Formats: sequence, structure tokens, C-alpha cells
Amino acid sequence: MAGGIIASHRFRGRTDGTRGNGLNCANFPPGLYCFLRLFSPLSSPGPSVNSTQEPIQSPLFVGVDVGGTNVKLGVVDDRGALIAKSDFPTCEDLGPQYAVDEARERIAELFARKRLDYAQVVAVGLGTPGTMDIKQGMILEPPNMPGWRHFPIRDRLSEALDRPVTFANDANAAAFGEFWTGSAAQYDSLVFFTLGTGVGGGIVIHNLLVDGEHSLGGEVGHIRVDWGADARRCSCGRPGHLEAYSSATAIVKRAHEWLPSHPQSVLHTCLEGELTAKEIGDAAERGDRLAQLLINEVADYLARGIAIVANTIDPRAILFGGAMTFGKRETRVGRGFLERIRAGLQPELFPQMHQQLVLEYASLGSDAGCIGAAGLARKEHQQRIASQTKAD
Repeated sequence: MAGGIIASHRFRGRTDGTRGNGLNCANFPPGLYCFLRLFSPLSSPGPSVNSTQEPIQSPLFVGVDVGGTNVKLGVVDDRGALIAKSDFPTCEDLGPQYAVDEARERIAELFARKRLDYAQVVAVGLGTPGTMDIKQGMILEPPNMPGWRHFPIRDRLSEALDRPVTFANDANAAAFGEFWTGSAAQYDSLVFFTLGTGVGGGIVIHNLLVDGEHSLGGEVGHIRVDWGADARRCSCGRPGHLEAYSSATAIVKRAHEWLPSHPQSVLHTCLEGELTAKEIGDAAERGDRLAQLLINEVADYLARGIAIVANTIDPRAILFGGAMTFGKRETRVGRGFLERIRAGLQPELFPQMHQQLVLEYASLGSDAGCIGAAGLARKEHQQRIASQTKAD
């Protein structure tokens, strides 16, 4: 059924009360729904991704990166170039089967719009958040997505797209994306820390993504960095975890705790709205002392967590991505953040490791997940070909 997804998508009926732009058609009169569908920004072509004009190298792979807010889709060629991309609202309340159906339709639209041949797609990669059973292809208990629990998402997506699907944790997929074509492409191993609402991560060693026996490999946010009796509670409920000290949620919470003792801080002016990690970073860039103290604390606890991982697996590079990267190397604060972490690592690591360990920011941004998922699908596809060749 090569190319069948393209041939059938215009005529495929929907039974869930929704249509292909992420809007729930049951909520709108037919005329208004069609108007919204026509002018929905999710139906617009969007910018061209393949701006280098380099020839597309077959075969192609599709990456699907599921988040609590949006599902990102990417078409990636055999050298890791992102050829085309799209996204749509997750609509968590409509359940996982809606997202599978919507992904099928959006991928068909994307291939038609970019004039790509779906027959060239040989495999699909899928990344999802939360706990999972990778061997069984099950998403178990993703955070803030109660309607998605215990769902065979790998096989359902495979049926919908008529291609084999490789399943991974979303942060692990992002780590593999950075390893394949991002900031760690020149290194043989890395540990990836995603700093956002929580602290996620992924570990890649010599082209091998560490999934773990229970599909929980790379959960660096749950390394214990504080054993004190008053250690902060992680979102998982346990005390002293890195996530409770070095996430965007943690730095904002700490700011509220420290603000009363720093009446001169410009962060007081941010309290009229919702204080964010970005505002803290911006304040530090302008010289605010409290903001800088907060960022220093994040870096110090990160160094504790990194030291534990580094002394265990001896990686070549540590990468930082996610929403809280303080402007990366483009800002004084972003550069100082890396320097602070390196200083904190010095007494904890062997000298050779400390001198050669690379600390860097991720470069793929929000595309890392779908690129990495596609890369994992490519890796598994190559393994299938090698096994078939050996059998013959």
C-alpha cells in the first residue's frame, strides 16, 4: 500500500466528531466551522524547511513528537535533513486515537503540499512523554494526559501510516536528534538535559540510546542531589531530586521564596503577571543580583547531578536544551551558566574527564524530538535490512 495514505486521505471519513485542522466540528455550526477551517493557521503552508536546496537523499523517515500541547511532525531524509514539518494541537481530552488519526491526515497533507512521495517513506519514529513500555509499544501514564493511559500507540500509529514505527521517550528522542545532526554530531556519546517545566534527559553511547530495561533510561531529573531532611519535593513526590532544584518550575518557586529578602530586585516588577524563568534570565542579564543568585543555584545543583552521571558513564559531551537556557551563548548569562557548571564539576571529576568534557547548548530547538524520532526509525530500519541480508 505504498502511497496509500496520500491516495485515501481526502475521502477518509471521521467518526470522532473532528476534522483535520484540530478543531472539534461538533462545537461549530457547519458554515462557521468551514470558515475557521479555511483560515486556520494550521492549514497554512508555513515556511519551507529545506532551505539549503541540497538534493533530498532517500529513503525518507517521518518523526512524530507528541507533547501535552502540540504534536510535531517532521519529514527527514537519510542524512538527517528536515525536509518538511507541521504540527497540530494535541487536544488531550479527545484521546490518543484522535491524535493518531489527525497525524495520519496531517502527514498526508504535508506530503501533498510539499510534493513529496510517501512511497519513499520506509519507517516512522514516535516520541511520547511520561512512562511507557517500549517493548510492548504502550504509552502508560503520561503527565497531565489522563485520557492517554495504557494505549497501544505504537501499533495504532503503524496501522494508520502503514509503516513500521519505532517508539521512544520524547526526551530520549530529542537526545538522539542532537546526537545525529545537532550539537553532539561530532561526538561518540552524550548526556542531554532538558530544562523546562521539569528536567528530562537522554543518554546516547556509541549510537546506542539507553532506554533501560523498564523504558526509564535517561531520567536524569530524578537523580538525588540533596539528602538533607528539608530537601525539596520533586513533582514525582520524592525528596531531593534534581528536578526540584534545576527546572524552570523550581527557579520560579525559589524566586518567590527569596524576593521578600531582596526588596531592590527588579523581579518585583514581574509579579504583576506570572513570573517566568525567562524573566529571571533577562533580569540577570541586566545585572539583577537576585536573578543571578537564582541562576547560580540552578547551575550548582546541575553540577551535582552531572557529576553523578559523568562518573558513571564517562560521556564526551553534556548538552542543555529546553525552555530554560538563558539565551545560550548569545548572552553573558548563558555563557556564565556553562562556566558555573564547569567550575562546580571540577572537584567532582577526574582531571582528564573534566578537561575534555564538552558542555554545550542544544542546537535543534523544538525540532530535536521529531528529528531524533526519525533518526531512531532510520537506525532500526538499517538493522532490519542488515538482519535480512545476513539471513539471505
